[in-house]
Formats: sequence, C-alpha cells, structure tokens
Amino acid sequence: MATASDSLVWELVKKNNCFLIKQFGNSNAKVQFSKEPNNLYNVHSYKYSGLANKKTVTVQPAADKEMTVVLSTTKTKKQNNPAAFSHKTVMRKEFRKMAKAVKNQVSDNYYRPDLTKPALARLSAVHRSLRVAKSGVKKKNRQ
Repeated sequence: MATASDSLVWELVKKNNCFLIKQFGNSNAKVQFSKEPNNLYNVHSYKYSGLANKKTVTVQPAADKEMTVVLSTTKTKKQNNPAAFSHKTVMRKEFRKMAKAVKNQVSDNYYRPDLTKPALARLSAVHRSLRVAKSGVKKKNRQ
C-alpha cells in the first residue's frame, strides 16, 4: 500500500482536524495551536506537524515518576505498521548527557536537523517539570 505525500496530507488536514485549536489573540489576530502527537511546539504549521511529516520527533516524560525522559522518532519504512511505527529511547542520565543524546539523534544522524532546537527546548521543559522542589523550612523575610 502506497502512502500519501507529506504535502497532500497537510493540504487535507490544515483547515480542519480534531487536534486544531483556534484562538483569537491581540487585535483579533487568529492564533492556531495543535494538540496532535509528535508536535514539539504545539503550533499548527507544516514544519512541526506530526500528522503531515513522515519524520517526527517527540520528547515526553516516561510513565514512571522518576527522572526519565523518552525520545521517540518515527520510522519512515514502517508507516503502515503501527506496532513498529516509532523508535523509543529511554534516557535516565543527567541533563547534559540527555541533551547531547537528543542532539546526536536528531541532527547528527541527518534525521531532522531543523527540529534540533525545538527538541532541546522540549527536553528542557520536560526535565524542569520532573524536578522535585526542595522541601524544608522557608526563611521569613524581615521587614
């Protein structure tokens, strides 16, 4: 079975799909966001679309509550096999090593070098959300 081209899929889904969120911003300017999977910035555009592109990157927290992050990339040859559609890498290292692994996986392998900066930004946000706040006695401000 042949798959449709990326640009054809984008033309079909860009006006209306179930993941699209339309909001009015400042001065009645319409801002469009997307909740689709594999969209790093959650912006409704062809570049970041997880539906229209064959090669996508996702950075998510792992299912367990530890400091683990999952980097997921899609396999271009397995588009018709949902079970083998994505390649997942679980990272449990410190942040700098995880950032280097993401950079190597995304840009140095010539996978999607244009998504390196968004993938690192998503990794930073996910890692920051997983950190536990320090507990202890808070100091009172003197007035």
